[in-house]
Amino acid sequence: MALSRRLIPLFLRRGGAGAAPAARALSTAAEPAPAPPSASESEEDSSVTVKGVRISGRPLYMDMQATTPVDPRVLDAMLPFYVSRYGNPHSRTHLYGWESDAAVEAARASVASLVGADPREIFFTSGATECNNIAVKGVARFYRDRRRHVVTTQTEHKCVLDSCRYLQQEGFEVTYLPVRADGLVDLAQLEDAIRPDTGLVSIMAVNNEIGVVQPLEEIGRICKEKGVPFHTDAAQALGKIPIDVNRMGIGLMSLSGHKIYGPKGVGALYLRRRPRIRVEPQMSGGGQERGIRSGTVPTPLVVGFGAACEIAAQEMDYDHRRASALQQRLLDGIRAQVDEVVINGSMEHRYPGNLNLSFAYVEGESLLMGLKEVAVSSGSACTSASLEPSYVLRALGVEEDMAHTSIRFGIGRFTTEEEVDRAIELTVRQVKKLRDMSPLYEMAKAGIDLKSIEWSQH
Repeated sequence: MALSRRLIPLFLRRGGAGAAPAARALSTAAEPAPAPPSASESEEDSSVTVKGVRISGRPLYMDMQATTPVDPRVLDAMLPFYVSRYGNPHSRTHLYGWESDAAVEAARASVASLVGADPREIFFTSGATECNNIAVKGVARFYRDRRRHVVTTQTEHKCVLDSCRYLQQEGFEVTYLPVRADGLVDLAQLEDAIRPDTGLVSIMAVNNEIGVVQPLEEIGRICKEKGVPFHTDAAQALGKIPIDVNRMGIGLMSLSGHKIYGPKGVGALYLRRRPRIRVEPQMSGGGQERGIRSGTVPTPLVVGFGAACEIAAQEMDYDHRRASALQQRLLDGIRAQVDEVVINGSMEHRYPGNLNLSFAYVEGESLLMGLKEVAVSSGSACTSASLEPSYVLRALGVEEDMAHTSIRFGIGRFTTEEEVDRAIELTVRQVKKLRDMSPLYEMAKAGIDLKSIEWSQH
């Protein structure tokens, strides 16, 4: 805030005569006291209309898997590199470049420390999607002469699945492993799927839709025994569960800044040095980031990412305990008032900030539209425009009608008990309202087996 107070007068002085109206707008000293607004005006002012939907105010935010708010401490760390220390970190001939480079390397060390890596194994990118593309395509293409097989799961993020499909078009073979009903990979199936020509195993650490935590250490052990690099998309895991790349046998790992209260537009790829794993760069340019990812490193974003990792290292245990308590409060509050609620994914092996629920006899889109005062989603933000049921839930064996009714509640560092209680109230109210209009719910309560009914088509 102190920096903001210094910047406003500087901006006004530089604006000269043209800044006078702005200066008057910022001052209320000579303005007459405004008349108190009427009740209707107050309601009008507080309402928000977006895409034709009008709500009474900004909804409470419970979509933490899509993105997180920037922690104010992260923003404080970033601001100087926007307004005073704005040098290009690749400029080697003056102070501005030197101080930016030093800040980037300090952030690199912070990211590395959070996952137990060497700073030289961290490469900054634009985000986890780019990391996944570099990891999956880069490894496959580098070792294409000897290894043309990739193993992944059916519940991976879309960018991993699409990268694998792209490789299939280039002649690679890909095995898409199914998962169990709880969302976990079957380790015996994984071991059987690895072949002598397998060049990569890619399995997500924490699933973005259902929050399931895969057994990374066991997967890493299998891959090490088979001599296959293990890549994990840890965008949803970083700063939320403990990660040690050496203990877990991880060879490549994709990380994102905006999932841990850092800025959007920055991520990092962990790439093991010993034994060395090689990738083919996916972008041509100036050879920044030691040739792995060309392009000017955005110092403010990287500094923010590093600060977010430092805070996560200090507060991970507290955040985890608090998220666990809020998750239980949310689940108990809903289940106490609504029946036929199903938890998607394992509760034992799960990050508590993610609670994915299906409500039987409720149409998911109607439920989402009714929850205008709560910002939640029905799945990944990257596929939320699709009306198809979640492919992750379908891979778990969830029936299509139940997959359509799923809601993902995201709990984070700044979520309050009051917000959870309000989310419970609104969700219960909307579910009951929709079920009151549902003949299927009425038939089920009457003891009719809906699966035995043969529905006629007109």
